[in-house]
Amino acid sequence: MSNTAINTAQNVNIEYEFAGVGKRMLAFLLDLVIFAIYLITMSLTIYKAVGLFDDNNTLGIQELSMIPIFCYSLFMHLIFNGRTVGKFIMGIKVVREDGSPARLSDYLVRWIFRLVDIVIFFGTVGVVSILFSEKKQRLGDLAAKTIVINTKKSTKISHTILEELDPNYQTQFQNAYLLTDADVNEIKDIYRLAGESRDYMTLRELRIKVESLLNINSDLRDGVFIRTVLKDYTYLTQGR
Repeated sequence: MSNTAINTAQNVNIEYEFAGVGKRMLAFLLDLVIFAIYLITMSLTIYKAVGLFDDNNTLGIQELSMIPIFCYSLFMHLIFNGRTVGKFIMGIKVVREDGSPARLSDYLVRWIFRLVDIVIFFGTVGVVSILFSEKKQRLGDLAAKTIVINTKKSTKISHTILEELDPNYQTQFQNAYLLTDADVNEIKDIYRLAGESRDYMTLRELRIKVESLLNINSDLRDGVFIRTVLKDYTYLTQGR
């Protein structure tokens, strides 16, 4: 299992697992199912309707209908932030090697290289490249400097840290209100990911960063400290 460290907006490194060839192939097969449904629908509707009026135009319509399939990967990745339908279902996405969102130029390079990685050699070049490259990259990824990471979590824990507070709850850190909503969302995500992967070093870095943001010090354990700050933020921003 190979991982990559991605630096977040809070300047904390968290690790993501590179998506392996199995998940990527399953995502591709799911996209093929989308293509099949699309073509069946077209054949039962548009193709038939055109054939009723002028059968000579059916071939031209069929060729035009291939354009969405041809451009599917490029547009889906662009519109859905590094995902196709198959990737979304499999919980994987395309990002740049530094963890930042991929750009149009990155998606375009990957899309062009699909001809070699997937189309011409029936996927063998892409599979071999993923299997033997350090970061599980096909040729298109290597050229675009992108990676495919797992975003689906394998463990079942609650994604909600800001739980309903006891009516008699007392805050410990009054400065918690200085955090922004973006800060809190980022802290929640890092806390959750660190907990799932038992990454105590990341949890410690997060604690140090939060203490720095709020200019406070605490003797609480790292996890307890983060949960307390989040609860205090909830309490203070609810106007109690």
